[in-house]
Amino acid sequence: MTSKLFIKKIAVIGNGGWGTTLAILLHKKGYEVTLWGANSSYVEYLKEKKENIKFLKGIPIPSGICITSDISNNLRDTQLVVSATPTPYLRSVLVKFKDIFAHEVPIVSVTKGIENETLMTPSEIIANVLGKHPTSLLLGPSHAEEVARGLPTTIVASSKDSNLARVVQGVFTTDRFRVYTNPDMTGVELGAAMKNVIAIAAGICDGLKFGDNSKAALISRGLVEISRLGIAMGAQRSTFSGLTGLGDLITTCISPYGRNRRVGEQIGKGKKLQEILEEMEQIAEGVWTTKSVVALSRKFNVEMPITNEIYAVLFTNKNPLEAVSNLMMRAPKSEMEELI
Repeated sequence: MTSKLFIKKIAVIGNGGWGTTLAILLHKKGYEVTLWGANSSYVEYLKEKKENIKFLKGIPIPSGICITSDISNNLRDTQLVVSATPTPYLRSVLVKFKDIFAHEVPIVSVTKGIENETLMTPSEIIANVLGKHPTSLLLGPSHAEEVARGLPTTIVASSKDSNLARVVQGVFTTDRFRVYTNPDMTGVELGAAMKNVIAIAAGICDGLKFGDNSKAALISRGLVEISRLGIAMGAQRSTFSGLTGLGDLITTCISPYGRNRRVGEQIGKGKKLQEILEEMEQIAEGVWTTKSVVALSRKFNVEMPITNEIYAVLFTNKNPLEAVSNLMMRAPKSEMEELI
């Protein structure tokens, strides 16, 4: 297994806010970092300005980071790859790198989502496109804006290979960026993806000017839905009480940085989804993840009323107040019912 001592060159695939933040973090730790972006004109802009104005405004990019849109031979000796491309674009981007990285090179996925067409998670897409690579996840409550400013953050490295998880833990850990390990890749990846759906619901609550009682109930019952589906798909129950379950859910439901919460808030204020998305620079993963989660809930026969109502609001133009009424007027149940 690759050791931290032998990792020197790292490529970050995706120059959004999170990819840029991790490139900066790794550069500060002394690694040789290449930050790759698909848009050549924006890459040239980044090289000139040394600041990711669109996605990470106010944070300078160190001159020692190589910023490129080229896929050339100088990437072939990369010793660790960070996959930071949003799920809707992930497959088409990875195809470009199909013959670039040696199969023993570990890939760390930091993407949160589920592909609509295949219902694959990002790590599954990586394996499907690039073939057999040692793979780890690096996920959790981690807004790029806060990590880039050096605010204390704690996340999870997850891999079926415990040695790789520890390597990733060592590569990324700093005095302000603490990394735990968790072997439950299924739970870690599903929790990190599905929380974005609940975040849209939280934003709708904010847009409708509901209070703290509503938000607390939503987060609690949202976690039940996430856990139900995750367990049905083979995840460990305890994972959903951790950083990529409850932790990530709280962050994305309350934070002003959250793109998914912001989408919901605008819907709650009366805006249409298409209008909101056209005004956004970044991808709101939860919108597309909602489609995948509804499909998975049907496939695994799991009850997910909040997710179903969010789907109806997003894609069938259902009135948000009607969706809330439907949830509130469901048949009474015991809170202590089994998750599955």
